[in-house]
Amino acid sequence: MRVPEAEDLPMTDPKPRHFPPPPAAPPPGLWRQVPPAIFPPLMGLWGLGLGWRLMGERLANPLIAGAAEALLGAVSLLFLFALVAWGSKPLRRPAVLGEELRVLPGQLGVPAAALGVMLMAAAMLPYAPGLSLVMVWAGLGMLAVVALGFLRHLITAPPPARSPSPAWHLAFVGYIIAPLTLLPLGWQGLSLALFAGAAVVAPALWLAGLGQFTQAVPPAPLRPLLAIHAAPAALLAMVAAPLGWPAMASAFLLAGLAFVGLLAICGRWLLGAGFSPLWGALTFPLAAMATATLTAMPGAAGLWLGAGLLLLASALNPFVAYQVLRGWAKGPLAQRTNAAIV
Repeated sequence: MRVPEAEDLPMTDPKPRHFPPPPAAPPPGLWRQVPPAIFPPLMGLWGLGLGWRLMGERLANPLIAGAAEALLGAVSLLFLFALVAWGSKPLRRPAVLGEELRVLPGQLGVPAAALGVMLMAAAMLPYAPGLSLVMVWAGLGMLAVVALGFLRHLITAPPPARSPSPAWHLAFVGYIIAPLTLLPLGWQGLSLALFAGAAVVAPALWLAGLGQFTQAVPPAPLRPLLAIHAAPAALLAMVAAPLGWPAMASAFLLAGLAFVGLLAICGRWLLGAGFSPLWGALTFPLAAMATATLTAMPGAAGLWLGAGLLLLASALNPFVAYQVLRGWAKGPLAQRTNAAIV
């Protein structure tokens, strides 16, 4: 009997074996990929609570004031949980901070974490002034570390990654939030210095953004970031008013309102890409403009316009925060925003 040669054997197995695909990689451990994209919509909730607090004061309405304090209390708990969860990453591996700042969602979210500490200080001011002062200094220190890390990234990154972005306002102008707490506590000199610095840096970033816009229209997914340009104008107006410069406060306020109005007219163009985590960039500028209007525009006009903006923010900000936080809880937010892993 002839032994079959190799060439006599069939080229394919008559009974193919089906191998299952490899199992999916296990998700990271607890809080090992917390996305910093959770912080911008939390800033929007902070701004919403502070705006309604001011509205309650303007109307001397205890119901509105009580609802605002309840909202600020709820946001405080939510923010502290998010801060502890994300803060565990740089505590485990400090280099993760630089990794977060290499991508746009991190450049937006990491400074927002520091700014959230300053907003929490403003919320705590009526209850614990001493603690508020400690918190605002902690927020300034955190923002300084983030800004230095951001500058290092810009120096070492390739030229395409150095193009100006509205997110730069958070790292390099965000300290203008501190006077909201410092001025009522008597720190007028430091507040004036922070205002002067922001009044120089913010217009420089506005001009850089305008120059970039004239050269190339931003792609649809990045257009919501343009709303960030309104936030420094609102905050500068809010700080200029208690410093005793009503004309300057009105100028910044009108500039910010004009920009917000332009974005509203171009709403379909602005939001053409549909919902994304970057919608968090829409929330805190809208709330800030509402509060700035109540602060810097006197009379019934400021009250009615501020109330209208507050109502818009009350519809938008909780929706965006819910969608983003749900994405964090279910898992896809970290992957969609390229959050660093520790």
